[in-house]
Amino acid sequence: MKIDGEKVDGIFEKRLNRFVASVKINDKPEYVHVPNSGRLKELLTPGARVILQKALNSHRKYPYDLIMVYKGNTLVSIDSTLPSRLLASELSKKKLLKLDYDWVKTEVPCGNSRFDIALGNDGKIFYYMEVKGVTLVEEGKALFPDAPTERGAKHMIELAKAKKEGFGAGVFFVVQRDDAEIFSPNDSMDENFGKALRVAANAGVELFAYSCRVTQDEVVLLRPLPVQL
Repeated sequence: MKIDGEKVDGIFEKRLNRFVASVKINDKPEYVHVPNSGRLKELLTPGARVILQKALNSHRKYPYDLIMVYKGNTLVSIDSTLPSRLLASELSKKKLLKLDYDWVKTEVPCGNSRFDIALGNDGKIFYYMEVKGVTLVEEGKALFPDAPTERGAKHMIELAKAKKEGFGAGVFFVVQRDDAEIFSPNDSMDENFGKALRVAANAGVELFAYSCRVTQDEVVLLRPLPVQL
């Protein structure tokens, strides 16, 4: 997926709240939008080199989005809106999964939830998928979540319910960096999510994880990762 628009380098200073950070651009402090509500505490550290994307709307309160950060030599995408858009784009090419479908829809309601993606034939949905972006990697292991997520656990239970009702169901973890070798739920951060993910897997929900190649101009799926529960 192409990352359009003007990009500039910056140096991270501090996070003011979940969605606003202070960054230096050419030694000048600037408030920027952070498109990720996760903690990101291992990434957004004072002095970290970051990549900013200039907002298309010139009247917006914050003129830049903080979309990437370097962790050592590894460039990490932190835009939480990217994974579902990336996966929908890849699924539309019909090369990623061994499923026969005619169309891809996004943000589809199902029961008490709304899933990121649905696949269907004719006018009928037969497969629901939830997409999770992953930014945390420790010693080669990609971990999700990096903050407690009641909503994430609810989605896993709803996927298990959909599976029991006869639909196909899957969860796709998009690891937004290239240095992961394996994926696991982050039980030390959110034990309930890990339990819910295992319940879903035992119900037949398919688990997928892929790392990504990340550059300033493009993020693409790189390779599948083993999932270790």
